[in-house]
Amino acid sequence: MSLKDEFKAFIMKGNVVDLAIAVVVGGAFGKIVTAFVDGLVMPLVSYVLPANIKWEEWVLGKFRIGSVLGATINFLIIALVVFLVLVKFLGKFMKKEEAPAAPTTKECPACLEQVPLKATRCKHCTSQL
Repeated sequence: MSLKDEFKAFIMKGNVVDLAIAVVVGGAFGKIVTAFVDGLVMPLVSYVLPANIKWEEWVLGKFRIGSVLGATINFLIIALVVFLVLVKFLGKFMKKEEAPAAPTTKECPACLEQVPLKATRCKHCTSQL
């Protein structure tokens, strides 16, 4: 098998194609989440924080503490939005209603032990079922 054929087989594997699709969709979804956070969530946060404090510009020596703090807060807000939208909101729509499983055992009326549904005699007290 030639290098070209091996490469073509590698690219056409399902997991490589799925990964490529996931990266593209993830990038697009990341833009949606970023726009949501920048357009809706951060304006709400700005109402809570005082306007005269520029905490993202805090510096400790040569260390830009405010930049790290800002990136951390942005990450936590984005993670919270993704959790609420994907896990909680969409998770409710994705759950399938499971039918209750059919019983496989029954209770012996004499000794109250569980016996197989098709049993005609209790294995514990030997009474007729």
